[in-house]
Amino acid sequence: MYEYLRTRNTCTPKLIVVLIGMLLFGAQAQAGSAAGGESHFRAEQISAFAKRVEKTMAAHGARVAILARVGRPVADLPDGFHYTHVAFAVYSQIKTTDGRSIPGYAIYNLYQDAGHPDHSSLVVDYPADFFAGVYALKTDILIPTPELQRQLLRVIASDTYRKLHNPAYSVVANPYNRKFQNCTEHTLDVLNAAIYHTDDIDVIKADERAYFKAQPVKINPLKMLAGMVTMPDLKVTDQKHGVRTASFTTIARYLRQYDLLADELVVAQQ
Repeated sequence: MYEYLRTRNTCTPKLIVVLIGMLLFGAQAQAGSAAGGESHFRAEQISAFAKRVEKTMAAHGARVAILARVGRPVADLPDGFHYTHVAFAVYSQIKTTDGRSIPGYAIYNLYQDAGHPDHSSLVVDYPADFFAGVYALKTDILIPTPELQRQLLRVIASDTYRKLHNPAYSVVANPYNRKFQNCTEHTLDVLNAAIYHTDDIDVIKADERAYFKAQPVKINPLKMLAGMVTMPDLKVTDQKHGVRTASFTTIARYLRQYDLLADELVVAQQ
């Protein structure tokens, strides 16, 4: 490709930037928070790993937990980021295809829409679906305190959960304002709705600006520029004084700082 760019004189500057963006970001640019995706493991491996995760959460008495997954190659992630997608796992009675009701975990996600990565929807799926397109069979699990779990169950079962969803998606959404949202920001908003007993997004954002420390996104300016041209889900018009977003790491730090985290667990492929 480099030789092609050097020898051809028909490439416009915009096309060159697009090609650079493809080289820098790769074809799986928005796979991190999308449903499904290309499988990198056998179905039986994913199923067995999902069962291990469920058993681990159940063994620790989790009614609600926060799960993370690796939806892109780790080498592609910006410094300080270890996971690409987070969601709530809620202990539930799950209906099987043959009509039975069995205990298990339903996963409450904010997913990018297929074909429209700058738009998101709230989707409920299950652990095997959640881990279907991962690049590593590894997850980090945050188990909130029992009281926060009770409040989260109330919020997730209410209209507040849906009311806090903003379908305008940016992979680096600024958690301090309402312009865009990603999965980690929605998770943070739901947590704060439960912590502060409110569905008022303006109150939630004020509390996040006061108490939550976002993750700086350290990306080479050329790479950022190329991404903004090639990735419709990469928007920075909501940012000031550098790019910042919520991440799994910053959510864990936030819960730990205010004594709202009962346990943190890592489950990885054996």
